[in-house]
Amino acid sequence: MHNRSDQFAKSLLRDGLSLVSAAQTEVEVLAAIQKIDVFSVPDPARDAERAGMGLLGELAAEPSLFEPFHGTPSLRQVRRCLRKQLTWHHELERRARAAAGAVLPDEDADAPQQPTVDFPALVVIGRGRPETVLDAYRCEPVQPGVYHAVPGLVLRVVVLAELPRTRATLLLRLLGSGRVLREALADLAALPDDAWEKSIARPLLVHFRLAASEPTTEKEDEVSAEIRAWFEEYEKNLRAEARTEGRREGRNEGRAEEAARAVLTALRVRGIAVPDTARERILAEKDPETLERWLERAVVAASLAEVLDGLS
Repeated sequence: MHNRSDQFAKSLLRDGLSLVSAAQTEVEVLAAIQKIDVFSVPDPARDAERAGMGLLGELAAEPSLFEPFHGTPSLRQVRRCLRKQLTWHHELERRARAAAGAVLPDEDADAPQQPTVDFPALVVIGRGRPETVLDAYRCEPVQPGVYHAVPGLVLRVVVLAELPRTRATLLLRLLGSGRVLREALADLAALPDDAWEKSIARPLLVHFRLAASEPTTEKEDEVSAEIRAWFEEYEKNLRAEARTEGRREGRNEGRAEEAARAVLTALRVRGIAVPDTARERILAEKDPETLERWLERAVVAASLAEVLDGLS
């Protein structure tokens, strides 16, 4: 997964799953010289949080390989994922034996018994309905947009275009395109600011929009356009909120203080901590151009150092 849309999908899954599990990306499967996009192991101490994560939490209830696709996965692509699943289980068994000091069962009858390693599930996520895959592995629907293969494969197929438009499916629908992505972005914007989905998705949306100067492939154009439109609306709303609050708090204190408070509000909305010394510096600034420059930086900044000149 090398293009920006795929990196966004992988990052979104990793960060979402990290709330309730140990999640890794690009896990090397040595024997096959392949990489798993995201591998997740649930944290039993976070079962209550996982239960509140909707469909993604359900899919993460067991050790799982997550393989998102930009389009509709073909039978050949899913077979490659199944090879990763089998090889990764073999590697997990090898690691468990090494940790326990065990050997293969036929090597030494008196050796410690080989530890049991759960067979990881494979979750394939695609935008369209992969008919050849569903037919080949006799997948049956378990809920709208989610299919399970015959039990021995431990294969789950998620069809983004078939997921219902609910909060429970929101994080996964952000991996879609066209109508699915537009609706997901609108649903994300409608959530409260403290919603866990926003804490995961918004920084990634901003980050991948800011990387838009990188070359894109033709198949990325649609998704990039949707994220760009979301970012522009997000940026406009953030500016409006910052300026509105700044005007309300600074109406009687002059334009400079109003602008300074707009900068502080933008930093607060971005979740950036402002020490007292930096706060005093912002409030003491009287130059309109400097304050405007700080505000422009604050609405997209990831740290205070990206906003204030000369701050290390």
